[in-house]
Amino acid sequence: MKFIAGLLSDKGLNKKAYLNAVTVTLEYGASLLVGFIVTPLLVAGLGNYLFGMWQILNRLIGYINPVSGRPGFALKATLANQQASDDFEQKRRYVGSTLLIWLLFLPLLIGVGAFVSWFVPFWLHAPAEYVWTGRAVAGLLVLNVIVSTLASVPQVTLQGENLGYKRMGMSVILVLAGGGLTWLALYLKTGIVGVAVALVATTIITGLFYLGVVRVNTPWFGTARPRLADTRQMLGLSWWFMGWNAVTTLLIASDVVVLGLFNSVESVTGYTLTKYVPETLIGVIVIVIFGIVPGLGAIVGTGDYKRAMRLRDEIHSFIWLIATTLGASILIWNRVFLGLWVGASHYAGSLPNLLIVLAAMQLALIRSDGNIIDLTLRMNQKVLLGLLSVTVSIVAASLLVSVFQFGIVGLCLGIMAGRLIISIGYPILINRYFGFSILPRIGRALRPAAVTVVLFLLAIGLDKFTALTTGSGLSGWLLFFLFAGMTGILMLAISFYTGLSGEQRKAMLKRVRAVLATTETP
Repeated sequence: MKFIAGLLSDKGLNKKAYLNAVTVTLEYGASLLVGFIVTPLLVAGLGNYLFGMWQILNRLIGYINPVSGRPGFALKATLANQQASDDFEQKRRYVGSTLLIWLLFLPLLIGVGAFVSWFVPFWLHAPAEYVWTGRAVAGLLVLNVIVSTLASVPQVTLQGENLGYKRMGMSVILVLAGGGLTWLALYLKTGIVGVAVALVATTIITGLFYLGVVRVNTPWFGTARPRLADTRQMLGLSWWFMGWNAVTTLLIASDVVVLGLFNSVESVTGYTLTKYVPETLIGVIVIVIFGIVPGLGAIVGTGDYKRAMRLRDEIHSFIWLIATTLGASILIWNRVFLGLWVGASHYAGSLPNLLIVLAAMQLALIRSDGNIIDLTLRMNQKVLLGLLSVTVSIVAASLLVSVFQFGIVGLCLGIMAGRLIISIGYPILINRYFGFSILPRIGRALRPAAVTVVLFLLAIGLDKFTALTTGSGLSGWLLFFLFAGMTGILMLAISFYTGLSGEQRKAMLKRVRAVLATTETP
């Protein structure tokens, strides 16, 4: 967390990046805590079928997110690119254009949402008693998309102005409150519908909170009547960000939907629980990167591409280091974790566990490069490559699951195969945008890749033996955290000294010292 903030060497950017990184890490930590506590309650309170349905509906309704226009993404990128501007009236016109675009897309969003909500029970082959339940939950999730799109405007304004840290503290309380509302819905036995209502309520409360924060910390915030040129500019960006949001949604959510449609709803429960730890822990990397990207946007906006490229390379080194450390540790201890948490019967197996970790690692690198491309405001090639990638992923995964009956293994292989298109394509685009050759970077990637392969194979070999090292109950949890923590430290040391070159290690240590010096300065 501190290292990633230290990537921005300018003192002002460094401090803001550090505070943003702290903020998003605290929020994500709170989300992990809430998920850790609430997920077993959801499994027990809803049962395997309804829990699987909840996972599928969340992903499936997520597919209609792009239909909202997602104007907040365009607003965030535009403000990040123009942080140095003091033309506050122009920024208010950007906000006005964002709200206008939201209104323009609202009828389409409602229509598509109603269509999906009505037919989703048939697509899932839901039993008769769950048909209207599925429709009600889907409708509430559509409502949540509508509300969250509007409520995100104050939040993305803060992030675009590199002031995301201003929400520190209270936003963590909101995450915990959202978990509390979900627990209340389960406690009152309101079922899956009550859980959906709790989600909508949390979104509304969060939006009101951010509105208050942005009014206090961004004095210019407000709306002004947009000019036609402003609306065209924002709408043009929104189209591409809408396309990218569709790509991101499919990248993240298509696995659960494909498995639910072509295998079974119940299989989704085991899959989502097995990937809970890989997805959430490696997701920390992505969340922290989101926190510091606006600071990098200031560098890109000034045209200092040499510095921007150097920072991108250091970010990728950091991602590789943390993802390899966490990935190897997860491969060794995920079976034990699930046994203590929700029961060992929900563990999908060693090979699916490995593929899930690799897919999560691949996605972290893709999303990092995707966010860097956003800062250039040159979205067309990124989106087109992404659409090709997710199309190949979904088709390949669907065939491997439905025709060849490879289950979770086929799902992961198909998803990762399609993602290779952007795993290769996005670095090429970034190097082209910044005016550098990609060939030297390919050579430097071979060493860490080899270390990852060796550590992951070793971890798979140890997986079957770790179940014997812990018991159950409190003592089991204490032993698990002790051994898993020791494993993480060992894997971090091995990865750091064998996977990074001497130059990379020196640069990383330099960044750490820079951040420590910054935090000690009053």
